[in-house]
Amino acid sequence: MSTGISTVELPDVTKFKSGKVREVFDLGDTLLFVATDRLSAFDCILPDPIPDKGKVLTQISLFWFEFLKEICANHVVTGDVDEFPEPLRAHRELLAGRSMIGVKADVVPIECVVRGYLAGSGWKEYQQSRSVCGIALPDGLQLGSELPGAIFTPATKAESGHDENITQERMAELVGAALAEQLADTSLAIYTTARDYARERGIILCDTKFEFGMRGDELIVVDEVLTPDSSRFWPADEWDPGHIQPSFDKQYVRDYLETLEWDKTPPAPKLPAEVIAGTRARYVEAYERLTGKRFDS
Repeated sequence: MSTGISTVELPDVTKFKSGKVREVFDLGDTLLFVATDRLSAFDCILPDPIPDKGKVLTQISLFWFEFLKEICANHVVTGDVDEFPEPLRAHRELLAGRSMIGVKADVVPIECVVRGYLAGSGWKEYQQSRSVCGIALPDGLQLGSELPGAIFTPATKAESGHDENITQERMAELVGAALAEQLADTSLAIYTTARDYARERGIILCDTKFEFGMRGDELIVVDEVLTPDSSRFWPADEWDPGHIQPSFDKQYVRDYLETLEWDKTPPAPKLPAEVIAGTRARYVEAYERLTGKRFDS
């Protein structure tokens, strides 16, 4: 098992931006997305990478992009290093498995969140108002309860970097009514298709978030899709509403951090070796269950 990759620099390739996990490089008409092994929690990048995490994220995304392409087009050109431009192939060892080339698009400034179960900020809001993002929900739900039906709960990025939940009416004011409706319909269609597929493989897709872009007049999915970083995955055979569920995502790390006396501001604390190994194992298991393939780092 590798020690993990925290940073990626490519000589003579212009870096477009550096995110919490991905490094994005400008290739002219396209972008190169490279997923590092960095892990962020509570909007802080942790000091310890999770070995192979970037490869798991990339391979899960590529699987879903292909699986869901009939519902919505996506930004993927290729995830095969052999099809990359010649100068990038010199970095095969670094890029293989953890990178993809995607088309450029005008990113829609909305986090498209779909929830099928009650968790996270949705649970906190429900306890106060019996609603989530203005959507009324029935009494009697518990932490981890399945909702009567999947709900679309958009968010925007506040200046602090935290996602800020908004109503669908507010989303329509920001992007226009027609695009708002398309975002909601497409997000729900992707979620329900993926939810049903995952459930057949013993995984509950609690909630997830999508990012979309416009390629001319066409709406496409960009960035990542249905990964353990953008979704909550729970083992179906251990689902037990009323408390926090075991998970295949970074909730495992969040739960550990919650046991510490840390104010959730940088610098983030180091992770024990067993938490790093346990997190990697959960990401790998999610990949193997969802794709039906053995993970080979």
